[in-house]
Amino acid sequence: MAQEQNDVLTIAGVQFSSRLFVGTGKFASPEIMAQALEASGTALVTAALRRVDISDPSDSLLSAIDTERYRLMPNTSGARDAAEAVRLAKLAKAATGNNWIKLEVTPEPNHLLPDPVETLEAARILVKEGFVVLPYINADPVLARHLEDVGCATVMPLAAPIGTGRGLKTRDQLGIIIEQANIPVVVDAGIGLPSHASEAMELGADAVLVNTAIAIAEDPLAMAKAFKLGVRAGRMAYLAGPAGESHRASASSPLTGFLEETA
Repeated sequence: MAQEQNDVLTIAGVQFSSRLFVGTGKFASPEIMAQALEASGTALVTAALRRVDISDPSDSLLSAIDTERYRLMPNTSGARDAAEAVRLAKLAKAATGNNWIKLEVTPEPNHLLPDPVETLEAARILVKEGFVVLPYINADPVLARHLEDVGCATVMPLAAPIGTGRGLKTRDQLGIIIEQANIPVVVDAGIGLPSHASEAMELGADAVLVNTAIAIAEDPLAMAKAFKLGVRAGRMAYLAGPAGESHRASASSPLTGFLEETA
């Protein structure tokens, strides 16, 4: 328990009390979203710039987010190239004074897979201009290293395509990214169940970002709480040092001595 209490996630010098980040799209209402955020225990939420008027505090979505309690991180969802992503990031910073940005460049509309070339170019520009950049990427270990080298605060590789809920389809690549990274790794997209989030944390991810699985659940509040517990359980298991897999059976109780027949 002491180990867990001393286990603090830090990104760009900011400490976070939760390793579950939550998106704000697809909720039935701003009120349900606000209740789900509270149930999740999250400390960081993302909002798509194209869905809100970020300069208007009375915007129905923004007004439901307690910015005293949560760090609000705009994202560039919908950007098709580096130039558009940079423009959106600058608009967000001008409106809010917030230099944190979740970088998303997804030119292909059917699968919403991130463009690695445009993402790296946008990250290079934004870092130079003083942004704290958290890029959404394919689970590409080589790209992850390049993004770390240009100064990104995290990398956010997908587990599966956005909104599919298919779990860790990129598990092997995620493992490589986590092993080689010197910055936090946040698994983002494709997580559909608390068990998926727990698996990512057991693998050694520093955090996960979840949106659709919570927002469209029959009971978003209960699902948000389940994800909170799943992330915590996965992190605790990782810190505990899992025994690992074996191809041979091994008895958990000794079989010598007490079963021997006596003369």
